[in-house]
Parts: sequence; structure tokens; C-alpha cells
Amino acid sequence: MDRYTSVARALHWILAVLIIVNLVLGIGHDALPKDWAVMPVHKSIGLTVLALTLARLAWRVGHRPPSLPSAMPVWEKAAAHATHGVFYAFMILVPLTGWIMTSAGTRPLNWFFLFDVPKFAVTKGDAIVGLSSEGHEVMGFAWVALIIVHIAAALRHHVVLKDNVLRRMM
Repeated sequence: MDRYTSVARALHWILAVLIIVNLVLGIGHDALPKDWAVMPVHKSIGLTVLALTLARLAWRVGHRPPSLPSAMPVWEKAAAHATHGVFYAFMILVPLTGWIMTSAGTRPLNWFFLFDVPKFAVTKGDAIVGLSSEGHEVMGFAWVALIIVHIAAALRHHVVLKDNVLRRMM
């Protein structure tokens, strides 16, 4: 069975957990206790997702993923490739738009309270800040939907089709 490399698998699962946790924190932050420092942690996780995504892309350049099963229909292969492309776009754009929004605020941006992260030279009235704010929210909700579809597709392959698609990432 063709499998992803151990580095690719580790990055996949680390990013998966961080992204799901961060979507819960971002979408549910108003319902969580105010003294939990939810937003600073959310921002730190977002910066971590961005850094790990760049590492994952660098790794992927030199390490081809295993081929999809030859019996898989062409439309399904195209859907899988498109979904992964959108995931990579979201893994870069969602943290980046959050970083831009935070840069326009007065609070410092730091990574898990350990060190400050430079801010972009933007202000609240800048068009890029408004676009980032809207995009961050819309992409966040779209990402939740796409993750649900991704998990459902992986489970379909594993439970219904009984092929090796999911096992390649385990």
C-alpha cells in the first residue's frame, strides 16, 4: 500500500487538530469564559497553522503523495484534488486574514505569550482590513463545511468502499 511519508502524516494530523480546535475557538469565542484568553490562544494557533502549512508545502514539493486508487472515478479524483487545493488556500488565507485584522488593532500580537509577532502596517479604516475581516469569517464557516465533507469522504472510503484511501494517512 502506498502511504504518505511519516512527516506528511504527522503534519496532516497536527494541522487537523490545530485547525479544528481553532475553528471551535474562533466561532465559539463569545460563548466561552472571558478569562480564558481565548483570542490570544486562537491567534497563536493561527500563526502556528500558517507556519506548519508553509513547512508542509515545502515538504510536499520534494515528496509526491501516493496515487489515488486507479478504480476511483475521474470526477472523484478531481474533487479530492480540488478539496486539497482549497484546504491549502484556507490554511494560508485564514491565518493571514486574521493576522491582518489583528495588525489593525491596538493589542499586541504574540505567540503563546512567549514573544511578540510583528504586525502589518495597516489601520482599521484600510480596505484590506475590512476585506480580511469578512473573508476570515466566511472562510472559517466554509472551512467547517469542507472539513465535514472531507471526513465523510474519508469514512466512506474506509467503511463503505473498504479501500486504502484513509489508511494511507494513518
